[in-house]
Amino acid sequence: MGEADLMGGRRLALLGAATALLLVAPAATVASASVPGAVPRAVSSVEQAPGSVAYLRNTYRLSEGEALRRLDLQAASVGLANELAGRFPADFAGMWLDQIGGGVLRVGMVHPEKLGPAVAALPEARYIKPVRATRSLRQLTVTAQRLAAALGTTVGTDVTVDQPTNSVIVYTGDRIEAADPGLAAALGAPEERTQVLDRGAAGIRYKSCDPRYCAQAPMRGGIRLDVTRDDGTHDGCTTGFNLIAAGTGTRYVVTGGHCVTSESRQKTDATSHQLYGPNWPVNVAEAGLAENAFPLDYAVLPYQPDAAARWLPAPSGPIFATDNLVNFWCVEPGCAARPDVPITGYHLYSAVKVGWVVCATGSAYTPSPDERYVDSGAGAGYLPGTRCGEITGLNGGVQVRICARPGDSGGPLFEEATGKAIGILSFGDPGQGPCTNPDEHNSYAPISKILDRVNAQVPGRDFRLVTEPYTTEPYLTEPYSTGPYATEPDTAEPDTAQWQPEP
Repeated sequence: MGEADLMGGRRLALLGAATALLLVAPAATVASASVPGAVPRAVSSVEQAPGSVAYLRNTYRLSEGEALRRLDLQAASVGLANELAGRFPADFAGMWLDQIGGGVLRVGMVHPEKLGPAVAALPEARYIKPVRATRSLRQLTVTAQRLAAALGTTVGTDVTVDQPTNSVIVYTGDRIEAADPGLAAALGAPEERTQVLDRGAAGIRYKSCDPRYCAQAPMRGGIRLDVTRDDGTHDGCTTGFNLIAAGTGTRYVVTGGHCVTSESRQKTDATSHQLYGPNWPVNVAEAGLAENAFPLDYAVLPYQPDAAARWLPAPSGPIFATDNLVNFWCVEPGCAARPDVPITGYHLYSAVKVGWVVCATGSAYTPSPDERYVDSGAGAGYLPGTRCGEITGLNGGVQVRICARPGDSGGPLFEEATGKAIGILSFGDPGQGPCTNPDEHNSYAPISKILDRVNAQVPGRDFRLVTEPYTTEPYLTEPYSTGPYATEPDTAEPDTAQWQPEP
């Protein structure tokens, strides 16, 4: 029996009432506090997350019990980060899951000796390890705000806080040029821990085009949208998540903005499904609901007239449980088949952590000579479907180690065990054919940023993610609540009156 199995029912569900008690109690009380053994685990069986379990077992050669323990700890990390930030604002410097280092939660602390007493009574305290940090998260946030203001951009787009390296990163190659004369001056003193990385490195390209067929209703994330270019040729993308405008009841699908917004697209794009076949109409582009500037690479597409009747059980009525699904097409070794994943909500970008295990679904494909699909350029031998991997960076979006090909753009990134949406595919490393590069990286536009932006651009419609069961995820209106699935406002620019640099 492995170490994880010995934990039994004491394995971490974490951050229900027990964690709230532990982390707000005085340090002397924490070590003796009891954690009820009956607290349910967030991830208790392979059936909840077969793709994620398979990824961990295949990549790190783990037992099933150890893979489940790591996913359970991942689910707990969101609430734990908020608790630690609230209790230790001058010390907490962020956290990430270290999969290579044993599946432990690394917590950056200016004074690391403070972490142990704060988590000592938690059942998995041994898997929560301090890392000495030079600057607290609030100090890094203030530096990021200053840099963004000086460079004419915003925090979370071209200027981000990187918690594992305890630094602020400026990304060039998009809105900020590497040759910008003001860049060097804006970086400030070395102790502010700033660095510059090139986001627009040679070889990166969009994952555009999607030729797969999946005509069964209801509309789900991960299926093909064929798009006709102005010159009469065709490409396509993958559906991401289902949205609803709560103010009007109108349904939408979100996909990649570069699919319908680029120099080659001057007309209003209409999408269809299985172009070289029944050619079912799906969506149509709407002015003001698409952008193509990572991390805001999105298109919120309403349905064409009469198309919603085919794709949705109740086009203008109540939300059904089947309105929120993401296709789960298992293609990796060891991945067990499972039903489509019901989307239960979304993770705010500020809550996403490096090291999390996540899954992505796409439908890129290159057909054989006797098949009638649009060739997306995926390359012969690439299998469309769901792949799971690991978050490796937060570059304004979410960078993951998951294979993808042209045609997967706009496809969903999600946490399998909880059903939480994270983002949609924007761009990534070049590649064609089978997934042979174990270190391939791709970047996803965060869904919380997309909802922020589209609601600011088109006020009054109240765009929300359709979630399970029979509900819509409120657009950043739910108050923060302690727990593994807590939500909080995803403010890109914290109130500087509260977040002052430490002396």
